Amino acid sequence: MHFASDNSGPALPQVMEALAKANEGFAMAYGADAIMDEVRQTIREIFEAPEAAVYLVATGTAANSLALATLGEPWQTVFCSSVAHIHMDECNAPEFYSGGAKLTLVGQSDKMTADELRTSIEGEETRGVHGPQRGPVSITQVTEFGTIYTLAEIKSLCEVAKSYDLPVHLDGARFTNAMMALGCSPAEMTWKAGVDAVSFGGTKNGCLGVEAVIFFDPKHAWEFELRRKRGAHLFSKHRYLSAQMQAYLSDDAWKEAATKANANAAHLAGGLQAIEGVSFVYPPQANMMFVAMPRAMHKRLFAAGAEYHIWSGSLEGDDPDEPVEARLVCDWSISIDDINRFLDLAKG
Repeated sequence: MHFASDNSGPALPQVMEALAKANEGFAMAYGADAIMDEVRQTIREIFEAPEAAVYLVATGTAANSLALATLGEPWQTVFCSSVAHIHMDECNAPEFYSGGAKLTLVGQSDKMTADELRTSIEGEETRGVHGPQRGPVSITQVTEFGTIYTLAEIKSLCEVAKSYDLPVHLDGARFTNAMMALGCSPAEMTWKAGVDAVSFGGTKNGCLGVEAVIFFDPKHAWEFELRRKRGAHLFSKHRYLSAQMQAYLSDDAWKEAATKANANAAHLAGGLQAIEGVSFVYPPQANMMFVAMPRAMHKRLFAAGAEYHIWSGSLEGDDPDEPVEARLVCDWSISIDDINRFLDLAKG
């Protein structure tokens, strides 16, 4: 009954098999391996972007930070939501890799609105040389609260950004979960809506550890390559990144894993919704949900071995009925039996 994170789950069997196969013999280093040529072409086809510059790194933090550093300047500010991963969970890595660019927080929730973004952009470049200059806009999809931007919402944010000649980055750690939930194509959720660069996640959806950085305008390619090397994120034995991504994208494994994770979450959410005393803090739309449950229910679940994170509130307290907020995440590998056992325990 592990619902702590999709980072905690196993890698897909085909990914592990691909790593073993890639381990045979010799291959050119630093991304010059033949597998990477296939990956690059596959991603270009998937995104309908034949000129896109495609790179691999091992972590989402590296993908986001190096992409934003490439899109912006040290004297600029990056516009993001108040709970964006780049703000809350990356230890100032975007500021570090960009050489000092700051973050400007937009709105009070996980999803920025076009009006909020416009107001925040207008609030910068008001002090001339003394203040930060306007820089990239970064959107998270799936958001940090488990909700999803519609295609229209992404397009509206991009239109605002482009009206100020600002590039847009999409943090897609759970990219495929969002795409499958929306029933759209990768292109529709990115460049066709106005996105300039995307961190295309693999790790949370069944890879061992690989993320793709995609620039739809190849003019950014050389600068990214330099920043990746300078930032110590260019793998010498790069084939082990390439092999993961190749297997992930083969035979629709990436789509199937995300579909399974989303279905697991929908099953869990449906069961929880029927239990008295349980409520959702945000509407569950992909594979992550925030749920308020009575303190006694949490204690019962943890005592039986359930693993997940308390997000707000405390298990310490005298009132067994007091709601305590938790985050629950499903990956592709969680069994329906484990979900049903969790639900049975929650019911008491």
